Amino acid sequence: MNLEPINTNDLGVQPLDALMTKHGLTNHALVAASTEQLSHKVVQKARKGRRLTPRAKNKILEALHQALPEHKFAHRDLFNY
Repeated sequence: MNLEPINTNDLGVQPLDALMTKHGLTNHALVAASTEQLSHKVVQKARKGRRLTPRAKNKILEALHQALPEHKFAHRDLFNY
């Protein structure tokens, strides 16, 4: 019987990672495009599937809209949780 706790904060690589790679965006490009306080650490956590707060998810979404103004994305396009 496995008694180790299940880590629900690690949700695997998110669709955001593939989207950023497809458009040639780096973590730094997203941070630079952001008009809010957004760190490289938060972007990396978002890409690798660490569970983010709703506020952090909104910051990522808004930064992506600033970096790619010709596209409109929703939370469901970036995260699978």
